[in-house]
Amino acid sequence: MQNIKEKPKILILCTGNSCRSHIAEAILQKALGEFADVYSAGSNPAGYVHPMAIQVMKEIGFDISNHRSKHLNEFLNTQIETVITVCDNADKNCPFFPGQLNRHHFPFEDPARAIGSDEEKLTVFRKVRDQIKIMFEAYAAGRIDRAKASGLKI
Repeated sequence: MQNIKEKPKILILCTGNSCRSHIAEAILQKALGEFADVYSAGSNPAGYVHPMAIQVMKEIGFDISNHRSKHLNEFLNTQIETVITVCDNADKNCPFFPGQLNRHHFPFEDPARAIGSDEEKLTVFRKVRDQIKIMFEAYAAGRIDRAKASGLKI
C-alpha cells in the first residue's frame, strides 16, 4: 500500500461547487480508495451542496450530506497533483496549483440549471450523475492500471 504521505491529491473544480464537483468527488474517492485523496471546490462557491445532488447520490449509496461548498483558494497552498474541471467556466478560470502535474477537463451539463417540475429536475440530476460516474470510474481504473503497471502495490 502506498505511504499516506505520498498519496496524490486530486482537486475537482466547477464554478459553484454545489453539484457536479461533489458528485465527482464522492465517486472518484470511492473508485480510487486509499490510492489518492480527492477534494472539490469552486471558483465562485454557491455556499451549499444542492439538495438534489445529495438525493441522487443517496440513491446509489453515497452520502454527501456532510460535504460543504468550498472556494478553490482553500487549496492554493496544498500540493495538488491533478486538477479536473467539470464545467467550462472553471476550466477557463482555473489557476495553476504549486506542484500540479496534471490537468483534465471533463465538462458536464449543470443540473442546478434544470427547469421544470422537481421530477424533471431530478431526471437531469440523475443523468448527469450517471455520466459523471462512467467518466470518473473509467479515469480511476486507468490511474490504477498505470500505477500497477509501474510496480506500485495497491
